[in-house]
Amino acid sequence: MRLKKLNAIETPYQGISEEDYQVEKRRLQVEILRIQKRLMHEGRRLAIAFEGRDAAGKGSTIKRFTENMIPANYRIVALGIPTPKESKNWFRRYHAHFPRAGEIVFFDRSWYTRALIEPTMGYCTEAQYKYFMRKVLDWEHKQIDNGLLLVKFYLSIDQDTQLIRFEDRLDNPLAYWKFSENDLKARSKWEVFTHFKEQMFAHTSSERAPWIVVNANKKREARLTTMLHLVRLLGRKRFEPLTGEDVTKTYSIKIGGVKFRGLTLRQLTVLEELKEQESYFIDLDDSVNNGTSTNPNTTNTNTNTNTSE
Repeated sequence: MRLKKLNAIETPYQGISEEDYQVEKRRLQVEILRIQKRLMHEGRRLAIAFEGRDAAGKGSTIKRFTENMIPANYRIVALGIPTPKESKNWFRRYHAHFPRAGEIVFFDRSWYTRALIEPTMGYCTEAQYKYFMRKVLDWEHKQIDNGLLLVKFYLSIDQDTQLIRFEDRLDNPLAYWKFSENDLKARSKWEVFTHFKEQMFAHTSSERAPWIVVNANKKREARLTTMLHLVRLLGRKRFEPLTGEDVTKTYSIKIGGVKFRGLTLRQLTVLEELKEQESYFIDLDDSVNNGTSTNPNTTNTNTNTNTSE
């Protein structure tokens, strides 16, 4: 097994304005939707793990990934306190939530909780921690061999940024619930957490399952940077940031003799699925009328789609 040096990626979005942020976010979301559509068509499975300290922005970053995705084909997994049985069967606990064919799963904290906050706070034994660190890469590689696409993000923030975000949560009547006394306890063990974080990076970042570290002190930059990495990894490898390209173009498609115009990419994707279903049922009816059988797995569907008009 070959370990890989930490991949701390630079951002092209330093100091981005709110207006440019909204334009770039939409551009990236269009690309992510295309990735999702392709994974659905190919029956591929994608798991994206987000790790980081409290208030690093994991949940809000995932929200920007998903806010325009097809809801039926993604899930967000944020597991709570494990039961004694789950604590003993750690990998099984997370494997149960892995994506199905054609699905993307976002882990808001992942199995790496055992490498970070659990040993920091004494929630697991030393033996459980060491067992996890010995086994995790082999386990991940086995999942990859079985067809799983895996991306691991670590959102990194400094102490001052975390404190400011804690204060913002306490002052916000809609976000105060995100703060707990346990957050303060974890903050008091900042250096201990740092030790375990460095151990995690040193022993669990391989060429096949590397850690992608993103500076998350600026929320806008972190959100766009993680999205850009995924787009270049699984979509358009030469995606050029900050072009200001207009992505509000519309599409059209004909279903059952009716032409639908002025569609967004998301609406087009949904209607293409309906057209595929329509084609399947037409072929199935023809085969029944002809006294023959049709294998759904070999049904020929036609999804010719017009470009924007």
